[in-house]
Amino acid sequence: MRQVVLDTETTGLEPSQGHRIIEIGCVELISRRITQQRYHQYINPQRAIDEGALQVHGLSETFLADKPVFFKIVDDFLDFVRGAELIIHNAPFDVGFINHELKQVNAAIDKIESCCVITDTLTLARQMHPGQRNSLDALCKRYGIDNTHRELHGALLDAEILADVYLAMTGGQTALSFQTSDADGPQAAQLTARAAQQVRDHQKLRIIPANQTELELHEQRLQAIDKSSHSTTVWRDDPAG
Repeated sequence: MRQVVLDTETTGLEPSQGHRIIEIGCVELISRRITQQRYHQYINPQRAIDEGALQVHGLSETFLADKPVFFKIVDDFLDFVRGAELIIHNAPFDVGFINHELKQVNAAIDKIESCCVITDTLTLARQMHPGQRNSLDALCKRYGIDNTHRELHGALLDAEILADVYLAMTGGQTALSFQTSDADGPQAAQLTARAAQQVRDHQKLRIIPANQTELELHEQRLQAIDKSSHSTTVWRDDPAG
């Protein structure tokens, strides 16, 4: 199953007021594993950037002046996300901007939903943690995801952080055991962070099977135990052993 975690940065809050996308960041997941495949693009919006938005992402008109316009990158973007499940935090915001851009350039499609399934992690978080703060920063704290390297918002950086958050949120029973209330205090938060880190570390471990010499030594040890106990070791009868 292919999923793409996506985030955007924009010139302001409302595409209906002419605001545009200035950065797209995407991270690929295959079978719930983060791959090395990324899509990252800065975009020239050909308009001014609101001061409030500039304070959030720090992307100036000067920096974006030599970047391509959306029309130039739309095909590469659609090629990367087509057919995937898009994982987005507060999806209506990003989807609204993407669809606005698609219509502006008369792309082959005018709605990203026509080629991708959309999953909103904000909606998911509100279902899992009703009555609690569910911003990306709050979820990082809850699930022990390190975001201390983020001083400003960036589409690719936020997509990478969201990928870790999404995997922690949807990890089945393991993820459920990590849930704490914001009122549980720093000790509970530390335990949650430690447990989440252990799971992430475990996912990185390689499984190294025993070689023939080790198997023979193991069998010799079992035979010695059988002899000394005048019986058969109980785990020989365990199919999983």
